[in-house]
Formats: sequence, structure tokens, C-alpha cells
Amino acid sequence: MDKQSAVYILASKRNGTLYIGVTSNLIKRVWEHKQKFVGGFAEKHNAMMLVYYELHDGMSSAIVREKALKNWNRQWKLHLIEKKSILVRFVE
Repeated sequence: MDKQSAVYILASKRNGTLYIGVTSNLIKRVWEHKQKFVGGFAEKHNAMMLVYYELHDGMSSAIVREKALKNWNRQWKLHLIEKKSILVRFVE
């Protein structure tokens, strides 16, 4: 599997704690969070549900986006997640 840079948001539950991360292998990284192989904030707050992700052409652009999202206020992040969720349900 080719590496694909991604920014992702995990949540502990609906409207729960949010965790924003960056990875080169989204499926593997989410699996690692769910298996509790990744310590730190996400594990401490039980943020293991993937609620949002963006794919990027390179790691540098993914990191820039991650830093930007981390500076957003909570309401903007929730709106981003809800907007993507609505689009996914509409397409399905």
C-alpha cells in the first residue's frame, strides 16, 4: 500500500473530546489508536472514533493543515465534522 498523507480527527463520542493527528497511513494509524498502541492524549481521553479525515499530496501540507485545525475553535471543528458527515450520508 502506498503511503498517503492524511489529517484526521478522532472523537471519544458524539460531541466528546476531539483529537487531531497526521499520518502517512490512515487505516493503520486508526487501528493503532483503537488497539491503544498509541499513548498520550487520544488514549487518555478515549478518542478512538474516526469522525473526519483529509488526504493530502504530501506530509508537509498535511502538517500545515493539522496545525491550522488545532488552532480552530471547537465550534468550527464540529461544523467541519458535521458538514463532512452530511455529505457522506447524502452520497450513500
